[in-house]
Amino acid sequence: MIDETVPESWRNVLEPVLTSTDGRRLAQWLHEEEAKGEVIYPPPGTRLRALELTALEQVKVVILGQDPYHGAGQATGLAFSVPPGVRLPPSLRNIFKELHTDLGLPMPASGDLTPWAQQGVLLLNTVLTVAEARAGSHAGIGWEAVTHACLQAVAARQLPSVFVLWGAHAQARASGLPALTTGRHLVIRSAHPSPLSASRGFFGSRPFSRANLFLKSNGRAEVDWRLT
Repeated sequence: MIDETVPESWRNVLEPVLTSTDGRRLAQWLHEEEAKGEVIYPPPGTRLRALELTALEQVKVVILGQDPYHGAGQATGLAFSVPPGVRLPPSLRNIFKELHTDLGLPMPASGDLTPWAQQGVLLLNTVLTVAEARAGSHAGIGWEAVTHACLQAVAARQLPSVFVLWGAHAQARASGLPALTTGRHLVIRSAHPSPLSASRGFFGSRPFSRANLFLKSNGRAEVDWRLT
């Protein structure tokens, strides 16, 4: 298996995938790449951090990213998040602009999204590792099966949840989840917050207020989106 501790609440979901032939192949490939001196982000021990901070039974909102940031000191194991003190990447800056417009909250100074994760916002990338300076370099090596199992487990619950799908990649990855067509969950689709596409439907999509309205109407606690 991969050299990561699988959180207890996700163990039954992930162990069949990680112990499969493809799961073992993924683990072996990562080990060989690191043995060759390849710099991979985020570092070992943090690659399942999204699952560590957000237990399966606590998930209220899923925000689905693509793969981790590929610059030194950026990736944390949480989609779109960066450590405190790190300059905000352009997509995250646009997310904060929409947060301000949507809820009137002040623009956060820090890009650390840990408080969201601790409240039940699953900040999950489709692919959980990346080679330094090579965006998308670990697509297709096996992480997709791991994260698809996580999404499927959330969608299969009777508990109404929100799936926030920014951009074509996230929307395509979620298209294989039949439970999202039942109407039990709220699915928010819009353009990606990247500077290349944010003005084509991300700005003005109001994902934060829409998520809270849905949660409240279904008897679930709202997310406090403040990061100050």
